[in-house]
Amino acid sequence: MNHQKFIEMDELSLQKVPFFFIIDFLSENVEIYKEDETKKSGLLIDFQTFSNTDNRYDLNKKIEWIAFPESAESFKKGFDEVQRNIRLGNSYLVNYTRKTRIETNLTLEEIFYHSKAKYKVFYKDFFVFFSPETFVKIIDGKILTYPMKGTIDAALENAKEILKNDIKEKAEHYTVVDLLRNDLSMVADHVKVDQFQHIDFIKTQQKDLYAMSSEISGNIKAEFNGKIGSIMKKLLPAGSILGAPKSKTLEIILNAEDYDRGYYTGVCGWFDGENLDSCVMIRFIEKENGKLYFKSGGGITHMSRLEDEYQEMKNKIYVPIH
Repeated sequence: MNHQKFIEMDELSLQKVPFFFIIDFLSENVEIYKEDETKKSGLLIDFQTFSNTDNRYDLNKKIEWIAFPESAESFKKGFDEVQRNIRLGNSYLVNYTRKTRIETNLTLEEIFYHSKAKYKVFYKDFFVFFSPETFVKIIDGKILTYPMKGTIDAALENAKEILKNDIKEKAEHYTVVDLLRNDLSMVADHVKVDQFQHIDFIKTQQKDLYAMSSEISGNIKAEFNGKIGSIMKKLLPAGSILGAPKSKTLEIILNAEDYDRGYYTGVCGWFDGENLDSCVMIRFIEKENGKLYFKSGGGITHMSRLEDEYQEMKNKIYVPIH
């Protein structure tokens, strides 16, 4: 963990200096940019609360998009390892993710400009993401988080009801809400669930999805007031993309996934001098040796079925351009 950078974030936020930060999955690489440094650094940001981009040209081409998912047998290796650990009682929810090669006629920059999402970042022609998932918001001394767990193909009949009542998805959602309520309690008092199992609609080029989320809030404890770095250090990695209990589940993930997540499932955020808006870096495309890879996955519980989880991992390989 890069302790020095978290201290730096505290210093800036206590001085009420606006800045943007990016933290990778394992909190080893932490980057901090003051507002005027973002663009010079080859960083394009489009959040609901902050953007450093200009409006771009129309996309005048038919999108080509091919994914090359691994075989179900290959997916099964890590899946079985995760299930073995769940049976042993080492974890009760593990977020298992994979890396899929894709081919497209879109550049990472075009994906950034033309995808529709709450949070978008293009990072130095190395990666782009278009995330629907807020990590935490801080507004006037109150901290809020919106865990998102559970997705379904919106084309299915009664898709919303199926998602809300699916026993496995429900259990997964309860677990993440519980986990994040506990996490927030480390930095906040009077933590409560304000909204439970809210359904969001996500439109994409490939297929439309429904996703399930909840809202949890609390009042920041005095010792964390104004200290963005200390809050992040305490809360990371994000529970929704890790699982529970956190430390043991992290070991399982590092063992079951045969690739480095890197910045994928890390968090980034914009502090405006007073308040914070941050997101989990999911729906993520990365360039490696000239090839593009899409990283995606989902939560595994003792009720998970291999076919369903394999399908969910593939469902999430999309661009929200329409």
